Amino acid sequence: MPMHVLRLTRLAVAAGALLLTQGMTQGALAQSPASSGNALPSETPAKFVAPTASFDYERRIVMIPMRDGVKLKTVIVVPKGAKGAGMLLTRTPYNAGELTSHAQSSQMGSILQGYDNATDVIVDEGYIRVIQDIRGKYGSEGDYVMNRPMRGPLNPTEVDHSTDTFDTIDWLVKNVSESNGKVGIIGISYDGYLALTALVNPHPALKVSVPMNPMVDGWRGDDWFHNGAFRQINMSYMLEQVVTRDNDAKWFSSHFDDYDTFMRAGSAGDLARQRGLEQSGFWQKVAAHPSYDAFWQQQAMDTILARQPLTVPTMLVHSLWDAEDIYGAIALYKALKPGDRNNNVFLTIGPWQHGGAIGDVSNLGAIKFSADTGLYWRQEVLRPFLARYLKNIPGNAAATATVAPVTAFETGTNKWRALPSWPAGCASACTITPTLLRLGAGQKLTLGGAAGSGFDEYVSDPAKPVPFRARPIAPMGYSDAKGQTWPRWLVDDQREASGRTDVLTYVSDVLGAPLKISGEPLARLNASTSGTDGDWVVKLIDVYPDQVAAQPEMGGYQLMVSADIFRGRYRESLETAHPIAAGKTLPYRFALPTANHVFLPGHRIMVQVQSSWFPLYDRNPQTFVPNIFWAKPGDYRKATQRVFHDSYIELPTVGAGG
Repeated sequence: MPMHVLRLTRLAVAAGALLLTQGMTQGALAQSPASSGNALPSETPAKFVAPTASFDYERRIVMIPMRDGVKLKTVIVVPKGAKGAGMLLTRTPYNAGELTSHAQSSQMGSILQGYDNATDVIVDEGYIRVIQDIRGKYGSEGDYVMNRPMRGPLNPTEVDHSTDTFDTIDWLVKNVSESNGKVGIIGISYDGYLALTALVNPHPALKVSVPMNPMVDGWRGDDWFHNGAFRQINMSYMLEQVVTRDNDAKWFSSHFDDYDTFMRAGSAGDLARQRGLEQSGFWQKVAAHPSYDAFWQQQAMDTILARQPLTVPTMLVHSLWDAEDIYGAIALYKALKPGDRNNNVFLTIGPWQHGGAIGDVSNLGAIKFSADTGLYWRQEVLRPFLARYLKNIPGNAAATATVAPVTAFETGTNKWRALPSWPAGCASACTITPTLLRLGAGQKLTLGGAAGSGFDEYVSDPAKPVPFRARPIAPMGYSDAKGQTWPRWLVDDQREASGRTDVLTYVSDVLGAPLKISGEPLARLNASTSGTDGDWVVKLIDVYPDQVAAQPEMGGYQLMVSADIFRGRYRESLETAHPIAAGKTLPYRFALPTANHVFLPGHRIMVQVQSSWFPLYDRNPQTFVPNIFWAKPGDYRKATQRVFHDSYIELPTVGAGG
């Protein structure tokens, strides 16, 4: 066939195919007038209704109005068939939606696992679970303010967390028909702080509160500072928590080792600028208030709550190795108990990390406790405590009379103690007396005796600060799978530090008898520095025998029992910084975190003294500057530190009967 005839034939075939296609399309359109172009109908229903008939709970999401018109997202999880049930509320900045949908499950216990507080008790006891986003976070309306202050000089508005809790409880008791009208509040850390704010002018339906490891005083010893030293490790939390409503912005790491990240950044203020944190209103407040001025004092919850009698039964929960809020619960107990005429103040002291009471705590790092201490507390203490106030059971108060005013775990012997108060040492017939642990010549520790003469010294170099744990120090955002063990670093073996030349290490003889302490050890240093500012870190340590047959890896282990830092510029006044007189011997007095520990026979006692704890705390330049956040590279200088042999640690030693 000639080429031109072939070309014409192909064109005719193509034209016929086009006409056929058009005819088919027109026919299809005639049959489906709703269709548009070539689009397929959507396979997504206009509204999906999940079949939940087999679920053992009902999950409701409501927006509860506050007195100023702002609405707060609240998730209510009601057990199927509930009637006359108590309600357990948690208010949180950590996403109520996620906290009540941990798993896609028909079981209430599964959706509440994870961060939730004491899920086993909540589910087994049939409580209605309520979790609410605080104003300005996630699904709630309004503006977010970190630890929003109570109404007053720092908060001129008509609302605070106290009023928001009041309004929330008022709505719940009027609108949750399955409840008995009794509400408890529970929370860990920030949520624990929110459980405390509920106690200020509380709603009559609030019957019980359980603040666990609560944020109480951000300057004295909780999240932001310890005795004036800035906890710069928390800058990543600050940024992620405050710069967006949904925590979308993330802190980025520039090094695998956080020691390098913070060291190369310079000051904490420099690092804040490098990460964009200076855009945050909260960071601006922190950087403007490095001292314990009215900004911090007026927010301290122990001071606020001590102004009026506590009317709601409250169990304060303290963890002995809390890496975040080790100050708050004990400070609250000391502030509230003297005015507790109606026996509303209870205390638990457990061998846990931050928030550890809600998990399996048979061990903490290398330290073993012989049993699940978290489970024991939840079942034997928390369960009857909540039931006493949230359930309608005749004679229930008498049935729970065994919940002691203080339930304290004794480390070393690994025993729970039921105590009448804190510190008590034992149930009865024992005394707590101060015993001086002297820092003597030859870096020897002695119990009692006369003060020695002379001193020990070391050079503190800001260019080579003492790490707070063995390097590399993984960024806080790393999971356990990636080597993140931040929550339990306080039980790290301290041998790495004891071998450094810029750490003084004092050691006792081997103990021939047990030595028990209950309460706060007090550091009493007489020291000098060649600089005009400086930090002092004191660590009280239990040194295990050289060989431990039952657990060989514990041979010689150096377990920190209590430790803290003090920024020297606040020696004269916490409110106003003063330069230190260079070369002059001066007293430094500060309390270490509470302990309830027995140093066993065959062990030794150790005290370490150093001048940096990095990068947990920002470096002190050791040259006085008005605000360390803005210290310049030239301000950071070496200093010779001397600790004199009339220094000591005052131990709260338990005598006969302990």
